[in-house]
Amino acid sequence: MTLFNLEGKTAIITGASRGIGEAIARQMADHGANVVVSSRKAPACDEVTNSINEKHPGKALTVECNIGAKDQLQNLVDTTKAHFGQVDILVCNAAVNPYFGPSLDCPDDAFDKIMANNVKSNHWLSNMVLPDMIERKDGAIIIISSIGGIKGSPMLGTYGISKAADFQLARNIAVEHGAKNIRANAIAPGLIKTYFAQALWDNPDILEQSTATTPMRRIGMPDEIAGAAVFLASQAGAYMTGQQMVIDGGQTIA
Repeated sequence: MTLFNLEGKTAIITGASRGIGEAIARQMADHGANVVVSSRKAPACDEVTNSINEKHPGKALTVECNIGAKDQLQNLVDTTKAHFGQVDILVCNAAVNPYFGPSLDCPDDAFDKIMANNVKSNHWLSNMVLPDMIERKDGAIIIISSIGGIKGSPMLGTYGISKAADFQLARNIAVEHGAKNIRANAIAPGLIKTYFAQALWDNPDILEQSTATTPMRRIGMPDEIAGAAVFLASQAGAYMTGQQMVIDGGQTIA
């Protein structure tokens, strides 16, 4: 348990009201961390926060935040520091995909929204927590990317571009701040059973088609991503930085 112990650490998790973000918040709290549950809608976050606090009193806090608004991101960091003292772990999980179709037809406003929410917000938020991490010479930043950033797609091309950029963001942070004992990594999930990916698993026929080329022949579960986040945030992952951890049931190797 020592290798994965997060006692005394505080983690911000964006997009934590459901899916992968919720699973990460719950698992990090189970491993001892204080967790800040954040998304655009506080009531949805409160359900997760209250549930965690019932199990681990005082460990969870809700902070409403739209990742596309820089002032709200700063408030997220400031509120976390005021409540828990510092930010040790940042998990950039929230993302958007307002357009499904060929890149040729992607409207400019959809392209800009995808890049702003999936890349620039992560850049902003990382830069907001980095100064204190640099001063303490300790910190872990985890960006939830996607296997969409590794391969091309006829229908999710713009989303894939944003997720590829997230890999590079993690690498840059790792290179710039590794000497200060700050680690940055990305997790690239495959198809996971979340609301975000519901269109790909809700229909049995589509699910069968979606998993047909996956060696494990099944969809992944949020906790199977959350475990990796705990690893990357803890002493167990202390020598891992600048990497993209693919968790996809083998889809990208088949």
